[in-house]
Amino acid sequence: MKIISEQLIRSLGITPKQCVEWIYESFNMKKDAQLPAKISVHPADYDFFTSMPCLLPASDEEGSNGGIRYFGIKEVHRIEGAVPSLGSDMMLYNAKSGELLALVDCDWITTMRTGAVAAVSAKALRKDGATTYGMVGLGNTGRAAMLCILEAEPEKHFKVKLLRYKDQAELFIERFKDYTNVTFEVVDDINEMVRSVDVFLSCITSANGLLVEDERNFLPGVTVIPVHMRGLQNCDTTFDRVFGDDTDHVKGFKYFPQFKDYNEIGEVLAGRDPGRKSQEQRIIDYNYGLALHDVVYASKIYELVAGKDVPNVEIVKETEKFWV
Repeated sequence: MKIISEQLIRSLGITPKQCVEWIYESFNMKKDAQLPAKISVHPADYDFFTSMPCLLPASDEEGSNGGIRYFGIKEVHRIEGAVPSLGSDMMLYNAKSGELLALVDCDWITTMRTGAVAAVSAKALRKDGATTYGMVGLGNTGRAAMLCILEAEPEKHFKVKLLRYKDQAELFIERFKDYTNVTFEVVDDINEMVRSVDVFLSCITSANGLLVEDERNFLPGVTVIPVHMRGLQNCDTTFDRVFGDDTDHVKGFKYFPQFKDYNEIGEVLAGRDPGRKSQEQRIIDYNYGLALHDVVYASKIYELVAGKDVPNVEIVKETEKFWV
């Protein structure tokens, strides 16, 4: 069993553009994957352990992976007072043999696949000619989303409005100073922001109440992406279309029965749904976070480290039936 650390993953030099391509690939196989809804347990207050399994579809060809069919189960946890408070790991298996292939640190995977899904969804659902993005929550998830947005479309120039919070906007701008296809503006009023953007991304991890009290501030034609699901529920019953990454994961939302026109974002990416049906529609997209993406990323990384000097733990299994 290989031990694949975050440091090892980062050393591979996986680009944001590659991360975006893996999202398209994983959504393309979603119908043939086995993807149960995630299960959470709560030891105390807001702490949680969430289990996220996924079995990828069998490959038609014996490729570079030696014909492995991958199964993975990711465990995400948040424990108040821990450093960091949020963490995640995956056990990656060969589903054909039952062999445990790797224990994978998933912190980088979670961040980058979340950002990549946001970038892919924004591109698929935005109105024609959309160039102005607004963003609140400027931590690692926000950075990952912006990396994927800019590197997936290097020929397109983006105007990005950032909501001021402490010194995070300035640090965010400094991070992207070498990118020539973006111009940043820092604003102090979220209502001013949403009244002037084509795409609004919220990457905050917690929200007390609504981010925008009056959803009428969102312009016709806007695309809203609450990356961490929070603070924008007043859009659920009033926006023209609602999308999710997987119905089983979002059907428990409070306002799901009142969504006006719902479908999965994967149907848009596959060309089976037009996504935006008019340039005036207001659209909100909930990507709850799928083990499908995590297992695709982990399996790609497992193949990338083949032949490298990777820590390995030998697991000795009985080869014959034994009696206790």
